[in-house]
Amino acid sequence: MHTRRTIAALGAATIASSCATARNLLHPSRGRLAPVHVAAERIIRVDVGLRPYRASGFRVEREVLGEKALIHNYGHGGGGITLSWGTAKLAVDLGYDGGKPDCAVIGCGAVGMATARLLQERGARVRIYARDLPPNTTSDVAGAQWWPSSVFHTPEVRPQFLEQYYTAAHFAFRRYQTFVGDVYGVSWEANYSLSDTPTTTYPAREDSPMRDLVINQQDLAPHEHPFAARYVRRFDTMMIETPLYLRRIEADVREAGGEIVVREFHDVAELRTLPEQTIFNCTGLAAGRLFGDTTIEPVRGQLVILEPQAEVDYNVLRDGDYMFGRRDGIVLGGTFQHGNWSTEPDPEVTQRLLRHHQEIFGAMRQ
Repeated sequence: MHTRRTIAALGAATIASSCATARNLLHPSRGRLAPVHVAAERIIRVDVGLRPYRASGFRVEREVLGEKALIHNYGHGGGGITLSWGTAKLAVDLGYDGGKPDCAVIGCGAVGMATARLLQERGARVRIYARDLPPNTTSDVAGAQWWPSSVFHTPEVRPQFLEQYYTAAHFAFRRYQTFVGDVYGVSWEANYSLSDTPTTTYPAREDSPMRDLVINQQDLAPHEHPFAARYVRRFDTMMIETPLYLRRIEADVREAGGEIVVREFHDVAELRTLPEQTIFNCTGLAAGRLFGDTTIEPVRGQLVILEPQAEVDYNVLRDGDYMFGRRDGIVLGGTFQHGNWSTEPDPEVTQRLLRHHQEIFGAMRQ
């Protein structure tokens, strides 16, 4: 993996004497950011994923299923990769009983595998049951910038949920830092949020409990960036290369003694037949059908993936669209279609994404 921008730990004296140099590293001068070459000829694939969205937010809750304990952990919207380790911890804290170490996890996406790993770290014997395994899960087609997006609709959430949400986000933020590097495909990248009006809310308000997860936020002057935008805000987040990351986490589950069984469940009665006494439901969108949750719906996302550009190691966000400069490909996205169950690529969406990103990168100053 090519080395992302890193800043070594410096002594106080070095920092004091090198502030100008450090500022240049943090704020690339005109022409320092390589533009993305946006062209239909560079498309390597078009991915479509259905985000499991609940307006009231994800569900982490325990209930009784006959003689078994059933712990729900689903409905993360666009924050499944980001929040996976955090809601996994909430679920494991809520449901794991050391006296009953045999646990079943239903679902093998990012949420299911994070839940399995935390259970294993508690000493559990884990068996994952899933219809789809990587690379065929919804998690595999996530853009995977570390920041929770489209997770809930604020007017419909309760204070108890927000407490869970903030707790999960902070735990996940710390956990992902342990994965930074080539092995798991996690890296730090700069994000540039472009707008025509100033913002005080993105990525988080100053008084938000999420504010301490916003790293190195700076509003840039025109000479400090190459974009054709009146306002540019820079901040740093982690990026997750999902194909590599999910393969590595699956390998971790297996290496720790976990078993993975390919199986689809059609009704709750089938869960009662499992030998495990504790079951963690990480089925995502399928929870609606399996458990009768009428509040969950798909939010369709379509991504256009361009062939990689090693020199593009940053992200851009504008008007709901985004470019993520991942090592495995340039990700162009920005669709949030509520209630749309189609997993077929829409050529019109592809053309819109190409056109908008051509405008962004074609206007970059060199």
